[in-house]
Amino acid sequence: MKFDYVVRDRSVPRFSQAFASSFILALLAVFTGCSSPEPGALSANSNAPDESRPEHGSGNDNIADPWVLRVSQLSDNKTPPDPAPGSFGFDRESGIFRHPSMTRDSHDPHPFDGTLPNWDSNDYAMNMRVEAYYPITVEPFHTWQNIVDFDGRRYLYQYVRRDLKIMDITDPLDVKVLLTRGHTWGPQGEGEDENPYPDGDMFGAASIQWNASLAKYIMVQAFEIRRFGLLNDKYSEPELVDRIRHSNHLKGFKVYAMNGPLPEDWELLAERTTDYEHPDAPIGEQQGSGVRDIPAYFGGQYMFVAAAPSASHALTEYPNDLYSAGYQSWDMSDPANPKFLDQLNVDGQIAGDPAHEADYVENPRAGNRTSWMGARMSLFIPTPVEEGGKYGYAAMGGLGFYVVDISDPTDMQVVGHLEFEPSVAGVESDYVDVTQVEKTGIVYMSGYPLNEDCWEPYKDIFMIDVSAPEKPVVIGVLPRPEPPTEAAFSDFCQRRGSFGPKRSGYYTQPGTPREGILPYNFYNAGLQVFDVSDSGDPKVVAYFVPRFDEERVVSYAMGNLSHGVYVEYDRNLFWLFTNHGIYCLSSPVLGKPNLGPPAEPWPKR
Repeated sequence: MKFDYVVRDRSVPRFSQAFASSFILALLAVFTGCSSPEPGALSANSNAPDESRPEHGSGNDNIADPWVLRVSQLSDNKTPPDPAPGSFGFDRESGIFRHPSMTRDSHDPHPFDGTLPNWDSNDYAMNMRVEAYYPITVEPFHTWQNIVDFDGRRYLYQYVRRDLKIMDITDPLDVKVLLTRGHTWGPQGEGEDENPYPDGDMFGAASIQWNASLAKYIMVQAFEIRRFGLLNDKYSEPELVDRIRHSNHLKGFKVYAMNGPLPEDWELLAERTTDYEHPDAPIGEQQGSGVRDIPAYFGGQYMFVAAAPSASHALTEYPNDLYSAGYQSWDMSDPANPKFLDQLNVDGQIAGDPAHEADYVENPRAGNRTSWMGARMSLFIPTPVEEGGKYGYAAMGGLGFYVVDISDPTDMQVVGHLEFEPSVAGVESDYVDVTQVEKTGIVYMSGYPLNEDCWEPYKDIFMIDVSAPEKPVVIGVLPRPEPPTEAAFSDFCQRRGSFGPKRSGYYTQPGTPREGILPYNFYNAGLQVFDVSDSGDPKVVAYFVPRFDEERVVSYAMGNLSHGVYVEYDRNLFWLFTNHGIYCLSSPVLGKPNLGPPAEPWPKR
C-alpha cells in the first residue's frame, strides 16, 4: 500500500460581506428550479453554488436542495459497482480472506463461500477475565459513555440521543440501573418509549469535567442533526433533506452544571448554536450540522468541537449526510456564556467556492456517493491549551489526517496533512488515539467498517509519526486480529457481521491511560488489546470476543456485535458494550482490578 502526505496551507474563505439574499435566491431559482436553501444559508461565510459551471449530475435523481444538487453536479455518478465474483473472498487453502478493493455503501449481509452457516455462540478470551455480565442494552448500534463520581459513588451514563440509562457501578459486580429514558432494546427491537424526552430534546454526546472557577462538574452536550433512521439517500429523498435542514432541535451544544448524578440535579447554564453567523436563529432555522460527537472540553478556558456552520459546507459523498464538518473553537471562561472564537475548514469542503470545489473534484472519491468527507469527531488533543498544549489531530474521513496548531484558539492553523489511498466503503479516517504521542511522537489513526461480512476494504489502524508536525509520516499499521485456534473459523470475516476497529474509548475515561497499551473495540472480534511499546513489533496481548446472542438481539442488529469500549484506568477495568449487554472485564495488562469504590473522584479536580 502506498502512503503519501501533503502539507497544505489553511484555505478558509473569510468573506467580508453577505450577499444580497433576494438576488441570490432568484438566481438559484432560475438556474436550478429548486427550492431555497436553508434560511440564511447564503450569508457572509458561505457562497452560493455557481450554477453557471457545467452540469455533471446523473439526471436520475430527485434533487430539490441546491446544495445537494451542487455536489451531484461536480462529478458524474461514480458509485462503485459490485465487485466481480472471484475478485475477493475466502481462500480455503490459506485460511485468509481477501477484501474487495472497493464497494458501495450497503446495509445488507454479503455472505461468501466460507461464511459460518450460523451465528457463533461461543466466547473467546486470552489474558482476560469476565468479572460480570449485564443483559442491559441501551441501543445495539452505537452508544456513548461517561463516568462521574458523586459522594463516593461511581455512575455510568450510557446513551445515544433519546435513549439513556444511568447506572451505579460503584460495585462493578452489582451494577444497578437508576434511570431509564427512551427505549430498552431486545429480541423484538426497540421496546416501548419509557419516560420519553420532550420533542426536540435528547442526551447529546457529552464531555463532563471539573470546573475550578465554579467548583462544579460541567457537562457539555453535543446536539447534532439526526441522519440514521431518517435519511438514506440525500440524492433521492428531498423531503427528508428538507426535514434535516429545518430540524426541530438545537444545532449546537448545551452546558449544564451537574449538582448531582441525576437529571433533576442538573442546571442548564447555556445553549449555543454552531451557526455562528446567526447566533440568535430560532430552532428550525439554525443552519449546519450542530456539534458532532463528543466536544473536546477539559474544564478550562477553551473548547473545540466538530461542526459545519452552514449548508454551504456540503462537499461530502456520504449518502445520508449533508455536511462536511470542520472545527470550531469556543471560549468557555464563563460556562454560562460561551463565546465563539474561530472556524477551521480544510481544502475541499465548501460548495460555491471555486477553490474548494476544484480541490474536491481532484479527490479520487468525488462522485462515488459513498465516502465520508469531513470531521466525525472533534480534534484529538493530548494536552489542553491551558496546560501548554499546542497541537490537535484531526481525522476527516476521505480528506485525510491533519495536524492543527491550536496554541492560539482564535486562529487555528493546519500545519501538516496526510492523504490516503481510498478505502471505500466504510469510514476511512474517523478516530485518532493520542494517549502515546507525548512519550513516543506516535498517534494511531483508524476508520471503521460500515458494511457487513467484510464487504469493503479492511480498515487498518495506522501508526503515524508526528514528531515533525509539518511532515507526519505513516510508519506502520497495527496487526490484524486473528481468531483463536479453537474457533471454527480462521478469519474473523467468516464470523459474520462487521469486523474492524472502532475506537479505543474516549479521553473522558477515568484515570491515566497505560503507556504502550491500546485497547480497541473490533466489532465481531470484540475487545482487542495491543502492546505498542515496541513500535516496530506491535502485537495483540489480550482479547475478549463475546458470543452472538440470538435470544436477546433483533435479527437486523445481529451483525453489530460490539460497538464500544470504555476503560476505568483508575480501577483497571474494561467495560465492553455489545448488542446484547455489557461486560465488565479485567486483564493483567492493566493490573489487578479494584472491585471496590475508586480511591479518588473522577473527573479529576
